[in-house]
Formats: sequence, structure tokens, C-alpha cells
Amino acid sequence: MRVLLAGGGSAGHIEPALALADALRRIDPGAEVTCLGTERGLETRLIPLRGYPLELIPAVPMPRSVTPKLLTVPGRLGGSVNAAAAAIDRTRAQVLVGFGGYVATPAYLAARRRAIPIVVHEANPKPGLANRIGARFTTHVFTGHPDTQLRHGKYLGIPIRREIADLDRLGAGDKARAHFGLRPDLPVLLVTGGSQGARSLNAAVFGAAGWLREAGVQVLHIIGPRNAGEAPVGSSRVPYVATAYIDRMDLAYAAADFALCRAGAMTCAELTAVGLPAAYVPLPIGNGEQRLNALPIVQRGGGLLVTDADLTPEWIRDTLLPVLVNIDQVAGMSEAAHSLGRADADRDLAEAVIKIVGADAQEPDHPR
Repeated sequence: MRVLLAGGGSAGHIEPALALADALRRIDPGAEVTCLGTERGLETRLIPLRGYPLELIPAVPMPRSVTPKLLTVPGRLGGSVNAAAAAIDRTRAQVLVGFGGYVATPAYLAARRRAIPIVVHEANPKPGLANRIGARFTTHVFTGHPDTQLRHGKYLGIPIRREIADLDRLGAGDKARAHFGLRPDLPVLLVTGGSQGARSLNAAVFGAAGWLREAGVQVLHIIGPRNAGEAPVGSSRVPYVATAYIDRMDLAYAAADFALCRAGAMTCAELTAVGLPAAYVPLPIGNGEQRLNALPIVQRGGGLLVTDADLTPEWIRDTLLPVLVNIDQVAGMSEAAHSLGRADADRDLAEAVIKIVGADAQEPDHPR
């Protein structure tokens, strides 16, 4: 089986693609999985680190909606489609799986040109233009959010890494806390604004550090690489552990009782899969999709929602802190969050792809 995955640009596109790649190899160790990306995205670093070959095509930014800017796209798009078609030829791909982003539109068009099956996965509540185009070329469309409106869409969840999907958060808690130098007997708040940190989250938690310490709440804070040296100094009695980056997020989730974080699709998928409740702070720019990501979790009781403007040290003191020290409330929120998790989305999508490839290979009138 030969599969080409088109998911580049941001981690939100790349990580689900890599989770699918891993699942395909677990099911079929002989599967040949190649990723398609551009030189502009994180894929040039993330994909080789995971051991998958990467084919690059020219980036053609697509407007998020149908606007006059679309008129400038066709001339630039042709070369990218040709490059994607050449990648299909070189890899002899039997199916193209797209996750959106700059690379997806030319990949969908090239796959249609080469008459190979197309699979679309859309992680966000509001589909991007690339996946709206892709959904017109296939009936194999899967969504990561239950409320996503996309042609032929079927809710499946977002593929996530197995080390997170299989995490026994409670069973691994003591070991994970020891790994970070945290005490086993006090609650832990995990703070993360993503790989680069989030200045507004950092400022609010820094300002509330004294109140958190007085209440006996430990903090595991991923402050981002540009904010080293700004964090409060912890104490042996109530540790405050600040780090620029954590490459073992499974251990961070296991160490924590609660999270304060942005509401990206991958973050929401991972937290619900492991049953970690959170206070979600949607990114205050964009089309509001982060709020929509978190809303079903909050409505079911698995988290809190606060705007970036309202996130202050005083909000942490008056709203979040009473929750953090209420063991029963945190336990109930954990169960509610876990009830929304889709830990096997990687396997389910892999099985769907394998079935599609098998059906296509048996089609007697296939044009190839």
C-alpha cells in the first residue's frame, strides 16, 4: 500500500497526518507512506524527525474564503499542481489523504488529475477553503469536530499520537511529577500557550503566582523559548516549574490535574482523549474557530472558557483557583472531558484509508 499525505504549514495539519502515518504502519508494516509539504511550513523539521520521506511543492497561499484574491491564484497554482502530480508519479501513490493548508489544494487537484482516490480530513469547526474544494472531489470526507459542516463529512475525531492516546494519566501521575520535580501530594496546574508560548497566558499566571503558591497549587509552565528568565522562582514547598519547551507532552498531561491553555483543535483533542480538564483561552485573532473548538467541552462540563482580554491574575484568583482546590469538582470535570475524547481516531482513519485503497484496486473499470 502506497499513501501520500498532504498536511503542511502548521502543527495542526502536520500532527494528525503523522498520527495517521504511524497508524498505517502499525496496521500494515509494509505500507509506504510519503508526506507532501512546502518549504514554508514546520513539516521540513517535524516530518523527517519522525522518519517519513517528504516531497516538497511550491506553496500557494489560498484565501480563507471566496474573494477577488482567488483571481490571482490560478497562475501560481498550475506549477504547484504539476509538482504534486509528479510526486504522485514518483511515489506511485494509491491514495491521497489531505488535511488542509497550503499544500492540500494542489494535492487534491493533482490526485484528481491522476485519478487516484482522495480522502479529506478537516480538524476545525469551520472548514478551510482547501478542504471545501477537496470535499467536492470525493465522498471520503472526515471531520474532527462534531459540528463541522462539510460536504459528505462524517465525524471521526482528530488523529493524535499513540503515546498520548494510550496514556493512563492517573497511573503515570507520580512518575510524571517526579520527572518534572513536582510534589505528588499537591494539585498541579499545567500552563501552555503552544510551542512558542503565549504572552497573555504567561503574564496572567506570573501575576497570580503568589496566590497559587499560598493555596498550595503547583505550576508546570511551558513559557516558550522567547520568555526564559521571566518566570517566578518556585519554592521547595510549592514548586513552580517553568520551562521553555517540553517534548514529552504525555508526561506533562500525566503530571497535571488541570490545564490553562489555548483552544487549538489538537490541544482540545489531546486533552479530551486523556481526560484533562482545562480553562481554555481562545486565540483572540482569526475567525473564532478556537472558541468553537472548546465550546462543546465547556458545555459538557469538561472545562472553563475565558477570553484573552478577561484572563487576568485576578480571574485566576477568583474563578480558576477555587476550582483547582476542589478535588471533587476537578474529578467530575475530568470525567466530562474524557467522555468527549476520541482516542482511536488515528486507527479509524487508517482503517478507512486501507478500505478505500482495497476497493479502488478491485474496481475493474478504473481508468488506470
